Amino acid sequence: MKAPFRLSRLLLPLISMVLLTAFSVQAQDEYASLKNWETFDFTSRRIATTDIGTLSIEDLKLVRGIVFGKHGRVFKDPEIRRFLESRTWFKANPDFQNSLLNDTERQNLDVIRIAEAQKHETVQPGDMRLYQNRLLTRKKLGAHTNAEWTVLASEIEAIHGKRFDGTPWLQQYFDERYWYHPADRYDPKSLNQAERKNLTLIDTIQRQQRRVALAPGDMELFEEAMLRGLSLHELRLLRNEIYARHGRIFKSMWIQQYFGGQSWYEPKEDFKDEEISGTDKTNIETIVAFENKLHNQIATKPITRTLLQGLFVEDVRKMRDEIYARHGRVFKDPWTQKYFASFDWYKANPNYSDASLSAVEKSNLTVIAAYEKKAVSAMSTIEG
Repeated sequence: MKAPFRLSRLLLPLISMVLLTAFSVQAQDEYASLKNWETFDFTSRRIATTDIGTLSIEDLKLVRGIVFGKHGRVFKDPEIRRFLESRTWFKANPDFQNSLLNDTERQNLDVIRIAEAQKHETVQPGDMRLYQNRLLTRKKLGAHTNAEWTVLASEIEAIHGKRFDGTPWLQQYFDERYWYHPADRYDPKSLNQAERKNLTLIDTIQRQQRRVALAPGDMELFEEAMLRGLSLHELRLLRNEIYARHGRIFKSMWIQQYFGGQSWYEPKEDFKDEEISGTDKTNIETIVAFENKLHNQIATKPITRTLLQGLFVEDVRKMRDEIYARHGRVFKDPWTQKYFASFDWYKANPNYSDASLSAVEKSNLTVIAAYEKKAVSAMSTIEG
């Protein structure tokens, strides 16, 4: 019985050496498949789909990282960041901008991003350019949070240059995409039939997921019961849609921009609010009453984590700021101040203090703050 024991003791150092060697080789070979791509000149040589056809989706992402990494871009994505930081040639550039990329690099990035999109089991933010002429299915769309659905739908329009100044985080998200080129004037009619159908499908799924029956653009189908579940932002768009369908030109730039992007909108210089009557006037009054009810509930009803679930941190911050805005707080951020100043109920109070907040409001702020710490930023959904 002792011989095997002695043998095992003798083998232990040998086994340890073999294992250490294996781990060392594995560490050295971890990025071996990317060696040729690290020396590839993406600035002057174009790649074809066949050149990267055998790469895994993980390697494709890292090759994309190489293109940006040559200019020092610092990624939030942990895998790309870890890879770049392990490269001796990588020099972080905190001032990186997409303008550093030339046309050849952008074309190469297009090939890589389309290859990534083709390998995704379900559609992800950043993939919609692959589906400009392809119809999506529910299965291919997969499951997403409400905020991710917003990004996917907006991406279809952003491909054609639509701006999203009314939603700063969304505009910033697309400003950081290398392929995004904002148009001086976005034309919704530039969308082809496949893109329109894909937008409708995404909107339908998003609505079903949120269990709402109405969304901006649906005022022709309006019934009071349909207002349940809509956000204050959506309610405001619905209310103004009634005016927009009569050709009203809006003073708030983001509202004008939103309706200017609708195919049915025809602005009329001579429109007057007094022209609204009958059912349209009643519907406006109904929505205003519902808006006021929700605004007042912020101060009287506790906010639950369920209500916040799936929202990007940027959306939650707007909800948080509204609690302060209801008491007239003046905001340092210009866009935030302009946004709330465009509401009839907002009255700036230079003497505002947190002492004016109710116990429920303070509790709601605590719930929102806790959610903000764990919430995902729209900027980190996908990089490229």
